[in-house]
Amino acid sequence: MTTADLDRAMVERAARLALRGHGDAEPNPSVGCVIADADGRVVGEGRTAICGGPHAEVVAIGRAGDAARGGTAWVTLEPCNHHGRTPPCVDAIIEAGLARVVIGVRDPNPVAAGGLDRLRRAGVEVEVRDDVAAPRRLHANFLARIATARPWLIAKWAETADGDLIAPPDRARTISSPAAHRMVHRERGRVDAILTGIGTVLADDPRLDVRTRHARRTPRRVVVDRSLASPPDATLFRTPGGPVIVAADADVLDAHPERRDALAEVGATFIALPADYDAGSDADSGIDQRRRTSPDALRHLMHVLARDHDVATVLTEAGPGLLNDLFDADLVNTALVFTAPRSFDQRTTTNPPRDRLDHERYEPLWKGHRGGDHVVWWQRV
Repeated sequence: MTTADLDRAMVERAARLALRGHGDAEPNPSVGCVIADADGRVVGEGRTAICGGPHAEVVAIGRAGDAARGGTAWVTLEPCNHHGRTPPCVDAIIEAGLARVVIGVRDPNPVAAGGLDRLRRAGVEVEVRDDVAAPRRLHANFLARIATARPWLIAKWAETADGDLIAPPDRARTISSPAAHRMVHRERGRVDAILTGIGTVLADDPRLDVRTRHARRTPRRVVVDRSLASPPDATLFRTPGGPVIVAADADVLDAHPERRDALAEVGATFIALPADYDAGSDADSGIDQRRRTSPDALRHLMHVLARDHDVATVLTEAGPGLLNDLFDADLVNTALVFTAPRSFDQRTTTNPPRDRLDHERYEPLWKGHRGGDHVVWWQRV
């Protein structure tokens, strides 16, 4: 095996290690690090711990001990070069006496970047292996958040074989298998917020909580409810879990204090959306839950969630209307799609979101099965 082939293999190994930290490390990137001694034997591995805990390089160096001296570290992301919640990883690498560092992705964060230059000045050989897909896919969410100042958005939905998301009134509403539901709750426990629309609240009265013993996070529940139509006795207001945030039109919040106050009494807080009434809607009454939400309003919501609520990742629990609005706003970074081997007698979803997953913009990263359902993770190319 050539040095380049070994580097690629070890960076991929570090990326697989980092995946175990999904849901733990955010808003930090989930980084993986593998260290070999001067003779090429792996002597330490590590991944980034919970936010504020040691980074991958520090964990791996701690496990390698003196054997790291003169060795090589393979890291998925450029080691940080600043004092944040923890000291710079560059300091730990130099002090450990590592002779060589190979990274998969440069750090785009101007606050943390500069690690490679400092390592070179300290006499450490540095190699960037940007021809390996695994670390780019691993850190796509972190790179996107730095570039856009918005959370990474996962569009999750369950559909029938022919793309329906909504059951007819006389049919059972549940589409997915119990095994698929367990997977969804696992993912809920790894994100900062669960996003839904007022249509889903009124039709399904969901809890939007996490029902798994191994949740890594307690996500906020966010409802896009432009007209403040959420009933104060809705189940999500009475279910323990993350705080409930209602995103409503700014003028509706001002014009209807009685609705706002009724929701505030059951614990809701609010994000004001820029009003963008569609032609033909009743702006005076302020009640029209079927109105589409503009791209600008949804982008504003995402920016506020990131800036004011420390939200790094969002998972949707929404119907086709809001899902298509999110696609229209170019906010969907990944899609988690459960397809059940069943169909309804009549087609109820006219614009299935599956049609938005064209292969020019999204690629399938993983395919599998949960129960009888086919599951695909898609990610923006």
